[in-house]
Amino acid sequence: MAARPRAMTEPLLSGSQASSSGAGSSGAPSEAWLITAAQGGSEEALDVLVRRHWPLAYRAAYLVVGDPAAAEDVAQEALMAAIRALDRFDRRRPFGPWLHRIAVNRAIDHARARAARAEIAAGDATETERRGPVPIQAGSCDPRADGLAAALGGLSAEHRAIVAMRYLLDLTPGEIARDLGLPRGTVNSRLRRALDQLAERIGEVDE
Repeated sequence: MAARPRAMTEPLLSGSQASSSGAGSSGAPSEAWLITAAQGGSEEALDVLVRRHWPLAYRAAYLVVGDPAAAEDVAQEALMAAIRALDRFDRRRPFGPWLHRIAVNRAIDHARARAARAEIAAGDATETERRGPVPIQAGSCDPRADGLAAALGGLSAEHRAIVAMRYLLDLTPGEIARDLGLPRGTVNSRLRRALDQLAERIGEVDE
């Protein structure tokens, strides 16, 4: 398994490297430069890309699988898949959304596999088990945030993925349909159903 990205407090690039990196006034290298450099074999540029996009990739995976350790594994698998495909990546496109979509799809596969294993083990799985909901771990200081986490855990992996892609990755229903290989109408209906279920569950927590 790939090592987790290095501490975010480490310097991204040395001063001499930043000066030739197409960096903006903040001194941070531009994404376009990083992608070009990474495609050319720069491990440091690749490391910067990984650390820059790791948090959102992890959050997207977590919203689908609902378990911190599993989400970290899924996010790392997504990063490795992106690295392997980097030479085919169109540098005119933004890197982050591409990576996060890989993470969401890997998370869906992980959740489905886990649900299938649970169904086989149980033998007579209930409908809820077949849909594959998981208790997303909460534990924040905000009861409403914990209520939202619990409500998300009651959705199927497919519904959690669409919620994550729409509201975390800010994708349109058309983009979600394209990335998941679904009709747009299916995406819209799943999104409506997921939001209705979230509203019901959050209402139950507040009562």
